[in-house]
Amino acid sequence: MLQVQCLQSKIEKPTELYSKYSIGPFTKGQSTTIGNALRRALLSNLNGLAIVGVRINGINHEFSTIPNVKEDVIDILLNLKQVVLTGNITEPTVARLRANGEGIITASGIELPENISLVEPFQYITTLTGNTNLEMEFLIDKGQGYSISSKSETNIPEGFLAIDAVFMPVKKVNFFIETSRSNSSSELESLYLEIWTNGSITPAEALSSSAEMLEFTFSSLKISETVINQATTLELPLMEESGEHYDNIFIEELELSVRAYNCLKRANVHTLADLLKYSAGELLEFKNFGQKSADEVCENLKKRFNMDLRK
Repeated sequence: MLQVQCLQSKIEKPTELYSKYSIGPFTKGQSTTIGNALRRALLSNLNGLAIVGVRINGINHEFSTIPNVKEDVIDILLNLKQVVLTGNITEPTVARLRANGEGIITASGIELPENISLVEPFQYITTLTGNTNLEMEFLIDKGQGYSISSKSETNIPEGFLAIDAVFMPVKKVNFFIETSRSNSSSELESLYLEIWTNGSITPAEALSSSAEMLEFTFSSLKISETVINQATTLELPLMEESGEHYDNIFIEELELSVRAYNCLKRANVHTLADLLKYSAGELLEFKNFGQKSADEVCENLKKRFNMDLRK
């Protein structure tokens, strides 16, 4: 039976929680498989909240400046990107901030609904340098991974400026393997897992949620009845129409070259669902991503999954 032991846990700051776990014992080779699966689920498949858009009174585009405000609009958007939220919502929610007079504006000034709260209320937003009124409306949504503002503009209400949204509650994951010390057999191993989160959930909650996702995924492979000389069809909960099952297929399955793979990872494309948001032409906008890499992605996607990127 597996044992999970928390070896270390600390709070670096409200937006950085850390825990280290020992999991095992595993038979030789299993720990690497489990470690890779948990790492991918932790980084890619957990839901989080983020500000995806903001409307500033009197401002029409992100390259504007606001009278008597220290930062320009683009700097304010970057500061809002750092605001970490926690809670549970089922649809996009609007929050507001109103300020007047001189002073420093932090996230604590945002008027949030009861089901959403701030992880770090002292997150800096901007400074008012003179007697002025500043009014903002924020669009808060739930999602996974990293959403680029240019890709979400079509879903943002008119008058709102889109923001790069960081939904990922887990910031970093590291794991390594050691021969189990609890057993004299060298065939047993222990998995050591380090998890850093942004404070919206604890590392323990992140680990439990990821394990539940993997358990559900692998339980779908169980064959309840087998008939001799008759093919058995696995009825997987793929949700073809919504495409949600593509969240569980990672780009490693495409067997890409190192260059194409690294370019996609740097662009926060971790799963097939992330990749299918782009067209072949849009891939060329990624840094160091050339036509050869784009052709390789399209070819491998067609070969392995019989799918094409959107037009």
